[in-house]
Amino acid sequence: MNLTFQRSPLNAVKSDVTVAFIHQDVKLLTSELHRLNKQFKNQFSAVLETGDFKGKEAESLVLYPGKGAASSRLVLVGLGEKKHATLEKFRRAAATGAKKARHLKAGTIAFEVPANLVDKTDSLLALAEGAFLSLYRYDKYLSKKKDDEPKPEELIFCSTDKSLAAIATRVLARAQILCEATCLARDLQNAPANEIYPETLAKAAQDSADKNGYTAKVLDEFEIKDLGMGGVIGVSQGSARPPRFIILEYGSQSKKPVVLVGKGVTFDTGGISIKPAASMSEMKMDMSGAAAVIGTFEAVSRLKMPVHIVGLIPAVENMPSGTSVRPGDILRHFNGKTSEVDNTDAEGRLILADALGYAEKYKPSAVIDLATLTGAVVVALGHYATGMMGNDDKLMKTLKIAGEKTYERVWRLPMFDEYEKLIKSEVADVKNVGGRWAGAITAAWFLKKFIGDYKWTHLDIAGTAILEENLDYAPKGGSGVGVRLLTEFLKNWK
Repeated sequence: MNLTFQRSPLNAVKSDVTVAFIHQDVKLLTSELHRLNKQFKNQFSAVLETGDFKGKEAESLVLYPGKGAASSRLVLVGLGEKKHATLEKFRRAAATGAKKARHLKAGTIAFEVPANLVDKTDSLLALAEGAFLSLYRYDKYLSKKKDDEPKPEELIFCSTDKSLAAIATRVLARAQILCEATCLARDLQNAPANEIYPETLAKAAQDSADKNGYTAKVLDEFEIKDLGMGGVIGVSQGSARPPRFIILEYGSQSKKPVVLVGKGVTFDTGGISIKPAASMSEMKMDMSGAAAVIGTFEAVSRLKMPVHIVGLIPAVENMPSGTSVRPGDILRHFNGKTSEVDNTDAEGRLILADALGYAEKYKPSAVIDLATLTGAVVVALGHYATGMMGNDDKLMKTLKIAGEKTYERVWRLPMFDEYEKLIKSEVADVKNVGGRWAGAITAAWFLKKFIGDYKWTHLDIAGTAILEENLDYAPKGGSGVGVRLLTEFLKNWK
């Protein structure tokens, strides 16, 4: 799907469906409707007379310009009151228009960029993101596509603004890369576990690296064992699928890297502490952290950003069998510390412990891990914010700002010293669960035991990566969260 720009009034753009955005404020609403009515040769006078369109958020109305028009349908989309305008409301409005146009079987959709924007770059980027991402569908295995709706092939953004035209090509090229990288992460998340397992996840990373000019090194189970990564070996030992440890790198090694660590549990049954059958199929997405890291490398490398990043992905399946790790087992991790396995369904932290220990060898400027780690964070924050914990205020503040900009919001949870005692073990350095209370925090405390002398933030994306229902521009299932957040963060991290 291509994103293009035309310096042209909306009525002159040839497309299957055109979309115009209008604020709710009475004066703006009236003047914009009069302008469009005049542009389209007074064919929409009835809308002005009846007041059927109010410009409220998420409101839409389909109009038909008639014969001879460059487009046979015009969709009006409400933006709400202008004083409450945000980038996110632009994303959602563009998503509303794009989905309405797809329902009308549009192959090309033209969007008029609203006039008098405060920040033209960010606003155009937000419109493009909302439109593009809202049209995503994972339909790879459907013999008959849903409703036989064609997927739009081109999204055209238009305006007569000369200054906007000067930046539009660059902004839309960035938007296209960010959206395609997010969709790559979504595809990896949504793929069934018989397609994506440790070996094929590693291949997906290698394919992206080969295509986009960064490096990928894949360690097999023997190399992982030789490194002393007892968590990765322990979790994977119940599966017929061997583990992989994926190392990605992009940028000049003259700079200290930011290390991105992604949990790569390609399917999580819970192991011996087996999960209930209901919703277990969602556990194909327990590698969402890994998907976000791969998607971020795709975006950063294609954007040719002047940064140095390293990606570490421990990839395993967590299966119950006669060889599975058991409750009560003790594992020795990469940095030499030991963990008592109190619950085999708390497996993500066991493999992340090895990766976080390994990260220290790079002497990083910062380390960020992403993981669908706990159900507790979903109880706390739902599906609208990622739980954030760490040891450095500046790092977390920079991530929070990036989260507000991209609307992949993060929310800081406390890591008071009192929580540490909940994961105290009598037989090992630490145990992998802390009981019923503060589950997201005790999981982060477990990870903290394995970090090196570096700035670190843990992002628990269990609620934001796996969605139970469709949102405006993110579908039920894998959301691709983390790609736009991390790319924005890397642009600003010094």
